[in-house]
Amino acid sequence: MTTQPDTSRQHDGRPPADPAPAGRPPAGRGGPAPREPFAPGVLPGAGEPRRPFLHRVRRGRPEDPGWVRPAFLGLLVATGLLYLYDLSASGYANSFYSAAVQAGSQSWKAFFFGSLDSANAITVDKPPASLWPMALSVRVFGLSSWAILVPEALMGVATVGFLYAALRRRFGPAAGLIAGAVLALTPVAALMFRFNNPDAMLALLMTVTVYCVIRGLEDGRTKWLVWAGVAVGFAFLAKTLQAFLILPPLAVLYAVCAPVSLRKRFAQIGLSAGAMVVAGGWWVAIVELWPASSRPYIGGSQNNSFLELTFGYNGLGRINGDETGSVGGGGGGGGTGQWGETGWDRMFNSEIGGQISWLLPAALILLVAGLVLTRKAKRTDLTRGSFLAWGGSLLMTMVVFSYMAGIFHQYYTVALAPYLAAVVGMGATVLWEERGKVWASLTLAGAVTASAAWGYVLLNRTSDYLPWLRWLVLVGGLTGALGLVFVTRLGRRLALAAAGLGIAAAVAGPTAYTLSTVNTGHSGSIVTAGPSGASMMGGRGGPGGGTRGGFPGGGQNQPNGNGTQRNGQPGGGTGGPPTGGTGGFPGQNQQGNGNTRGNGNTQGQNRQGGMPGGGTGDGGMGGGGGAGGLLNGANVSSAARTLLSKNAGDYTWAAAAIGSQNSASYQLATGKPVMAIGGFNGTDPSPTLAQFKKYVADGRIHYFISGGGMGGGGGAGGTTSASSGISSWVTATFKKVTAGSATFYDLTQPAG
Repeated sequence: MTTQPDTSRQHDGRPPADPAPAGRPPAGRGGPAPREPFAPGVLPGAGEPRRPFLHRVRRGRPEDPGWVRPAFLGLLVATGLLYLYDLSASGYANSFYSAAVQAGSQSWKAFFFGSLDSANAITVDKPPASLWPMALSVRVFGLSSWAILVPEALMGVATVGFLYAALRRRFGPAAGLIAGAVLALTPVAALMFRFNNPDAMLALLMTVTVYCVIRGLEDGRTKWLVWAGVAVGFAFLAKTLQAFLILPPLAVLYAVCAPVSLRKRFAQIGLSAGAMVVAGGWWVAIVELWPASSRPYIGGSQNNSFLELTFGYNGLGRINGDETGSVGGGGGGGGTGQWGETGWDRMFNSEIGGQISWLLPAALILLVAGLVLTRKAKRTDLTRGSFLAWGGSLLMTMVVFSYMAGIFHQYYTVALAPYLAAVVGMGATVLWEERGKVWASLTLAGAVTASAAWGYVLLNRTSDYLPWLRWLVLVGGLTGALGLVFVTRLGRRLALAAAGLGIAAAVAGPTAYTLSTVNTGHSGSIVTAGPSGASMMGGRGGPGGGTRGGFPGGGQNQPNGNGTQRNGQPGGGTGGPPTGGTGGFPGQNQQGNGNTRGNGNTQGQNRQGGMPGGGTGDGGMGGGGGAGGLLNGANVSSAARTLLSKNAGDYTWAAAAIGSQNSASYQLATGKPVMAIGGFNGTDPSPTLAQFKKYVADGRIHYFISGGGMGGGGGAGGTTSASSGISSWVTATFKKVTAGSATFYDLTQPAG
């Protein structure tokens, strides 16, 4: 028996709730009967009076059960509280981006270009869109950890909201709530929506993109494709070419499945591409046309070109590992390298698994099940289109991440979180409706079993962390799966109990890792979610293995040099200045007593990870003591702040330092612009030795900060000739000054 088309109307012009896909079989026993979708072009809600705005916000759709809107609002509030909890524990988080935020709050030119300092010497190695919300927040509320990180947390809440909205329209509120909760409780999402890297904005805009494409598949209106293009364009301005990863599956999907003529489909895709070019290209055009002499150097590039940065260091170089100016790539085709193993199982290995993969086996099972269920549906079926949109984005991103041989950090996988959560929400809901069929109940049971078994494996990798939890996950998951096998023989309450037990077991592991993540401060350039030992880089190229940290796996408990675990910074709400730890390159979970030797080898106790090159020696390029390492900031003493702040207004730059993390720490501590010689790695050819000498002769730089960069002199693994040449010239020409444990050179005082 089929139902009649739903003729209900809503006050706000949206389609009826929970329309069932065309071609989908009727619900199984105990499941609700599906409703036909509304006719394209017919807008429900015509002629009905609009209710007050607050009433609509509180109550939601008139046909919804009373629990739906409170549950949705509760999800948003809970996500906000989770992501805002103890946010200042991370201090300035990644000081590289925080320094650019500070600069943008002081100079509109620095704001526009994404400069590392307000005097506009060099930019960050990404476009500036992700910096803009944080810089505006700092302009309004002043420089602090909260002002920088709250916009990131709000992006996390918005991402959950858009994900719920996308699934709720077609699959019902339960699907949206499940997906939103899975996203919020994914460890790497909890990490990055409380951090100031560009990945938070990227995840939000990619979710908006898929939402808009699905709205376009729903009714064929051009505006949704245009908005999707705008979202991708702004995502490009957040993290360049990574924003384009999901374009191929989405473009093919719309070209095949949209409910309009073929000619109109291609015209709409063309308009979407045009909107994308405009939304992302306006900034690129201005930067490329702006005279290079009057703008900052484009950080990360080797010839001061944003296009070269986009297609080189931040583009194809990330795929093939050929990244000029980088610290080196990885190994392709299942090999290992400095950035970990590559291959089909990369998302499941010890480096990445605990960040994102908890529900990945279940998502893959549910994706296949959803496509099988809709295999006989008509071309424009929206249920199948939704599975293809979210599932295609998941698979495309996962494959690229698995095989990219260049720079790859664990936190990149936050891009997978919305897609994975959506597939889980859709698949679980659709199969639950079809649970009267044996294959559907068995598939649900299989997904729960896979989640429980994989959760056990992941928790067993950190065997000292809540050792009882892995058994609870395994036993609870298997029990819930057994109940789902016989769900048709159970009463409604027992069936719901089995489903609830399965869901609880599936999310228990990631929830525990997420709570561990939000209870710990994170700082530096490489951060990971979960408890200590949850993510360990290995393979050739670094001593990753054993304890957390390694190369280049970052840590989360940045000590402040005396063994404590909090790393507050001025204005960050937790105390003293940021620290880069006590050692090496680039291990940023160096837990010791802060004692180092001049050769850069950490001598502190309980050293975790890292490589030589991080001491406080006068000429060293590593982190620790007074000088920042490649991936960590410096421990700026009060004596150093006083020294650099004195008469700083008489100079364009209070100081200059090799490497952006080194310069950023002093800039954040003093509030004065500090030039980052060589950009992030210290390898960019800016400024040249001749340019630097002219700056000094013109009296524009007061001090040179010893240390920083890539952990050595010139050559492999060291700084370029420009940076090392500047360092050699300064140390041979100017007077050395010490302040605390740091060494400076006064560029206004020649050596004796």
